[in-house]
Amino acid sequence: MDLFALDDALADWEAALASQHGAARLPALLPLAWHLRQRDTPRALRLAVEADTLLPALPAADSEPIAARLQLLRAEATWLDGHLADADAQAQQAGARFAALRLPLGQADAHWLRAWIAIDSGEHARAENELEQMATAARAAGDSQRLAIADAVNARWSVLHDLPSAQRRWAQRFSREEEALPTAAGWIYDYYGLAASQASDFGAAAGHYLRCYEAALESGQMRMAITAAINIGLDFTLLNDHHAALEWMESALELARPTGWPRSIGICLMHTADTMRRLGRLDAADELLREATQILAPLHGARAYATALQYLGDLALDQGDFTAALHAFRQLEARGTALGHADFLSIARRGQAHALCFLDRPQEAQDAAERATTLAREQANNYNQVAALRVLSLIHLRHQLPAPACMTEPNATLHFLHQALSVAGHINGYTLPADLHEALAREYAHIGDYRQAYASSQLAAAARQKTHSHDATNRAIAMQVQQQTENARAEGKHHRALAAAEMRRVQLLQQTTALLERLSAIGQEITTHLDAGAVFQALHRHVQALLPADSLAIYLCDPGCDTISRVFGIENGQPLAGNTIDIANPRANAARSLRERAEIYIDEAGPDDIFLAPGTDLMASALYVPLLVGERALGVMTVQSIEVDAYGERERLIFRTLCAYGAIALDNAEAYRQLKDAQTQLVSQEKLAALGALMAGVAHELNTPIGNSLLIASTLAQKTEEMEAQMNGAGLKRSALANYLDDARKAHELVMRGLTSAANLVNSFKQVAVDRTTEQRRDFNLSQVTQEVIATMMNRIRASGHRIEIEVPDTVSLDSYPGPYGQVIANFINNALLHAFAGQGNGCMWLRAQAPVDGRVQLTFRDNGGGIAPEHLSRIFDPFFTTKLGQGGSGLGLSISYNIITSLMGGLISVHSARTGTTFTLDLPLTAPENKLPSTAHIYH
Repeated sequence: MDLFALDDALADWEAALASQHGAARLPALLPLAWHLRQRDTPRALRLAVEADTLLPALPAADSEPIAARLQLLRAEATWLDGHLADADAQAQQAGARFAALRLPLGQADAHWLRAWIAIDSGEHARAENELEQMATAARAAGDSQRLAIADAVNARWSVLHDLPSAQRRWAQRFSREEEALPTAAGWIYDYYGLAASQASDFGAAAGHYLRCYEAALESGQMRMAITAAINIGLDFTLLNDHHAALEWMESALELARPTGWPRSIGICLMHTADTMRRLGRLDAADELLREATQILAPLHGARAYATALQYLGDLALDQGDFTAALHAFRQLEARGTALGHADFLSIARRGQAHALCFLDRPQEAQDAAERATTLAREQANNYNQVAALRVLSLIHLRHQLPAPACMTEPNATLHFLHQALSVAGHINGYTLPADLHEALAREYAHIGDYRQAYASSQLAAAARQKTHSHDATNRAIAMQVQQQTENARAEGKHHRALAAAEMRRVQLLQQTTALLERLSAIGQEITTHLDAGAVFQALHRHVQALLPADSLAIYLCDPGCDTISRVFGIENGQPLAGNTIDIANPRANAARSLRERAEIYIDEAGPDDIFLAPGTDLMASALYVPLLVGERALGVMTVQSIEVDAYGERERLIFRTLCAYGAIALDNAEAYRQLKDAQTQLVSQEKLAALGALMAGVAHELNTPIGNSLLIASTLAQKTEEMEAQMNGAGLKRSALANYLDDARKAHELVMRGLTSAANLVNSFKQVAVDRTTEQRRDFNLSQVTQEVIATMMNRIRASGHRIEIEVPDTVSLDSYPGPYGQVIANFINNALLHAFAGQGNGCMWLRAQAPVDGRVQLTFRDNGGGIAPEHLSRIFDPFFTTKLGQGGSGLGLSISYNIITSLMGGLISVHSARTGTTFTLDLPLTAPENKLPSTAHIYH
């Protein structure tokens, strides 16, 4: 079994699990549970419990490896929950079981988990030993991925001990092939990112961590993804790009909070607090740091807790509490020594020097700062070196101390400040902080060099503007408010219980949503087919994948609806012969389901249920669902099983949904068949191709919202039945009623949105033929009507980042149809926004009219978009021709416009297009022709 797996593999196991029962579920159940352990830990544990109940059915030789794997899964869940001692004991026991079974991959995974438990406990020597044992086991099993992961994590931690030696040992270790494997790439790029950060190349580090983040999400390593997002934010913080930093901190918190993992939540809060401190929001930083240190206290041996000590010290310095700062940095030095991490030692000495300077202990301060500078230089950590040099400049500013050797500036303060500037220049992408330039400005002013002082103050203002942007400050305030809201929600036992209930509801909703999304995708596939045979095959394939189905049959109504005939049937993999059933047959369940237009479920067939089996075999349980489209009944679909009570509520919901999609698809297929029969009498061959493309698009565009609405409505009906059962039973709880009302509201919104979308599309089809009986003819001012139409479109134009210019003389009057004219202009604008400027910004449109000549006025509408492809230019006025079907285009706008201009208003329309844009030209009579209204105009409605 792999250590990590991609999302596609999980989808396969989910699909396999749905169709299996009993011990046959284990081959899919075990890997699904294992690879959900970080993606969805509660569900992974529930699946593990189910697997435990199935193990007694297996021989001991088969069940013992599964039991060991399940124990390791539970150990990882315990570790993520912050219970390190219990997790280590469970992992050790699982490893011993794998060793007894001589399964080196299981041993490698146990060592992997124990290594991380040791890291969180601050026992890095033990962690290195566990990783070496993991690598040995992986090598013995011939597993290159686990070997690469073990080496990458060892390389990562060696960077923190000694960057130069780590680079010499590990820089050439990993191949391009290993970097391309998402399961291992996350750890390799995590090592690359940390090495770049320690070398103060924060831009490159952020790039490496981004690849680590993407690989972690793809392979289900959620704890790594959270850490990578935090590290990206930290790199942006060090580059003084606080806006980007806060965005990544928010992303990390959004991933961490639902998990409840203390270490992940704690470090998110901790790093967010430091970014807020740099933005000057000290109170918010203090509040977040207190919460973070409380969460991380059980992990006081871990590197994350040492980082919290660093941030506490820096915050105390900003608050002017130098005694507290000195205490925090001394604690950090002790932790850095215990961990053997050079960066913490440099930071701790720099912080102590800063605090000692303000506690009037200058010689101790200078010694500590010089040791911090030397260590940072040895480790090639330019960022920490800059920080230490700035403290040295501050010490010499406040205290009279001997000047440094080889001083090149007027005084020691300027000497160290310029050294800091020089080192900072080697940090790629680093924005020098404003206070460094301000320190230079003050010192130059102090020695009377006002020209240099002014230049430095200007640089300080520019740096402050860049690093303390309004957007970043607003985001910090928003995160502070969000954090306060989270804390208030968590207060009290009652609120915690509510939060737990809400979490369970969300998890249920997520599972339901996942099922709905999958069924929606299936519905889109089924309703895309316009051939009945293809619909039958698609239904059979999905029924077999999702339900226990020994038999599937589809009956359709015959002409006159007096009988139904089996048009498709499969039993035990063999096709069934056709048969016909009288609709009045009292013993045929298929006929009764159609007559009553109701679902029929038989959980256990009795001696009288001889019509359960569509073929020769007698089935134990069966489900019949009518195929309905609105009020019309098309037929019945039935699925049957040799198992008793094979179809629970979930299975019935799935089958009900498939029947709804199938009914729509079959109705579309029949309509399409009839349409194809009539095509040769309607239009030319070119029009036939356009109409065929239309029907495929109509099926997709209409059936998806309708199918989703049917699914949501059936789900709401089920929940209503459950609510009624509660009300008629022991009693209805307020919380249950509130949940039901909330679900009902959401269902109502989704149904209304889907049906409104379908209705809007239908209404658009109605506009293809201009219904002249509804048009108001009158005299109108062309400029006034044009301005009114443009005014209704301005919000959309501005929101899209485009503009429009209008040049229409206010002396032009028409005796014509202002409503249809406005529709034409609106269609031109919508067409430009959807097609001309797709993916672009700052587009421009022009609408101009010339003075009337010989009773006619000419208007041009032009855009500077991408133009129309030459192969499409001759078809743009065809009904239903669009290059954006499914993306907002219906293919009706320009066809409607053409009918309005040429038929109703008696004008001409032409188009010219190039790569620099498209121009539509309208030639309109000032007086529209008299139109005789056809008596059959109402047929379009």
